[in-house]
Amino acid sequence: MSQFLSFTVLGIVTAAIYAVAASGLVVTYTTSGIFNFAQGAFGMAAAFLYWQLRVEWGWPAPLALLVVLFLIAPAFGGLIERFIFRGIEGTTEVIKIVVSVSLLFFVFQLIPILYPAAGRRLPGFFDPNKVDLGDINVTWHDLITVLAAIVVALGLRAFLFRTRTGVAMRAVVDDRPLSQLNGGRPGRASMLAWAIGTSLAALAGILLAGSQGNLAYIPLTLLVINAYAAAMIGRLRNLPLTFLGALILGLGESYFVGYLPSDQQIASVFGYQFSTPISLSGIRPAVPIILLFVVLLVLPPTRVRGSGQQRSREYLPVPTVRRWVIGGVALVAAAWVFGQVASGIRVGQVGQGMALAIIMLSLVPLIGYGGQISLAPMAFAGIGAVVMGNFGADNTLWGLVLATVVTAAVGALVALPALRLSGLYLALATAAFAVFMDRMVFNQGLVMPNGALAVPRPELFGVSFDSDESYLVLLSAVFALVAILVVLIRRGEFGRRLQAMKTSPAACTTLGLNLTMTKLEVFALSAAIAGLGGALYGGQLTSVSPDRFQFLQSLPVVLLAVSGGIGAVGGALFGGMAYALFFFIVPDVWPSLTNLFLLAPGLLGISLGRNPNGAVNEIARNVREARAKRQARAAGRQEPEPDLDRLGLAEDFTEDDRRRIDHELGLDEIDGYAELLARPQGAR
Repeated sequence: MSQFLSFTVLGIVTAAIYAVAASGLVVTYTTSGIFNFAQGAFGMAAAFLYWQLRVEWGWPAPLALLVVLFLIAPAFGGLIERFIFRGIEGTTEVIKIVVSVSLLFFVFQLIPILYPAAGRRLPGFFDPNKVDLGDINVTWHDLITVLAAIVVALGLRAFLFRTRTGVAMRAVVDDRPLSQLNGGRPGRASMLAWAIGTSLAALAGILLAGSQGNLAYIPLTLLVINAYAAAMIGRLRNLPLTFLGALILGLGESYFVGYLPSDQQIASVFGYQFSTPISLSGIRPAVPIILLFVVLLVLPPTRVRGSGQQRSREYLPVPTVRRWVIGGVALVAAAWVFGQVASGIRVGQVGQGMALAIIMLSLVPLIGYGGQISLAPMAFAGIGAVVMGNFGADNTLWGLVLATVVTAAVGALVALPALRLSGLYLALATAAFAVFMDRMVFNQGLVMPNGALAVPRPELFGVSFDSDESYLVLLSAVFALVAILVVLIRRGEFGRRLQAMKTSPAACTTLGLNLTMTKLEVFALSAAIAGLGGALYGGQLTSVSPDRFQFLQSLPVVLLAVSGGIGAVGGALFGGMAYALFFFIVPDVWPSLTNLFLLAPGLLGISLGRNPNGAVNEIARNVREARAKRQARAAGRQEPEPDLDRLGLAEDFTEDDRRRIDHELGLDEIDGYAELLARPQGAR
């Protein structure tokens, strides 16, 4: 019985942290229509700032909390809403998600620059004092955590239903334009909501860091992933259900882990003996992910509330096959020339960028054409690399085919729970899947023995690609072929269905199009391309480790692909080369600029609010406009200069000059023209 009570107390404390974080997600989403993927990153940043004030500078804990929770965090949240998220109001859901993810990545990269890893410890409140509750010892920090969650629940309830400002915020939730017509200020309400949401993220981060006793970048940042399931149970709008979901999540996680076998390994299933036992050491952090998928399966189909009429500014021209055939040949030729003139290190770095460009190309039909979003491209790439490493050693061509097919099947299974719902739910499902792969799959000895896996390079038709120079040519050729395939899809019937689904899902449903099957097909296609790219990426590295395919590794891939221009295959090439520049070449050539370029993907993603078309489309548009202006100027210079003397415009204009011009133009022959001119000017 005492063991059960201990697990219950631990679950309630965990639930309290999840509830605080999830309530912040709900408050910001319901007032702005933007799901804050950076909630965990905000909490991580606040925990480090609190450590700076309390431990490094020796401030009293109450004063440090007051400054962080009621001054810095709300000010930061209000500024973020005013200068970033308000600018993307009315844009597509993809842009909103990508900008939010960009902010997550930016903060996640910024904090390690400001606070390099140094084993920082953060004591809990009143540590090491404890309270005896029967046979259970509970720390004061745990009691304060539960009390804080109760205060947040009651405080939000009273604020939203008992105060004038709270009622105004709820009015924005119900109908933003109508609230504005009745004298409300939706902008101010959203700003306040983001201030509250950021403060709650800061509180959750500080409570979690104090509970763990130390500061760690990844666990604090991924706190928001664990809060997804609680927010989903509340349907992103119901705070009581959100707190109930957090309680279910915390208790379920505690009981599930507490009653696992002590060795936490599975040696066999249904009589089949594994060569390497499956470790369950990562099952506790994976429980929220499993619950999230269960919630997505049982949620009824519904449309996630938008934020009014969209004012999409996307311009995505239909590509031509001829252009990309010529461009593909030019790309392969350029890769061969680069391999001959560049050093071996640079060739390998550009080869990694080209392999990542193939992975980014998987996002073009999914995000660019279909308007759906995946935050797990590197997870699918990891599956392709694992299949290639385990089954492609004897026959590399068979390994590539198997990697593509297996990844497509896994992608379809991942997409199934969220296909009935909106793009936001699909993004959440893929993010949760990526974290699950981090914690439960890629770190298994059965998948990657000794934490690494050798991946062979393909040998096609007797031709070996062992050198980096020849492998770069192969990667360029594969990119060109897949790009041509994607262009053919865009110009075909399936591409038109994808574009229609992205433009108006309601109209597609009215016309009888099967959107569920369309989403399933495009997601399987995207996963297949990512799996192929992952197998080739593993071949470029020759050996891969689990950290190559973490969830946080997927973020710059998505951000650079979208920043390059997710509606064009050239955007994927731009993203791959930008990745090689930011993460491989610059740190090697200019180490002093490394930190600046690590922030670049986040900054590029944040800028999408002003430039949703991406860099490639904007460059192409500017080139077309410049060419048109040059042609217009050239055509203008070829025209004869007007005879100003003959028209009477070279000197002062007189009445006789007017009559002469009228005669030249034939106006004096019009009936009644002379009488019209004779009238006063106001009576004409």
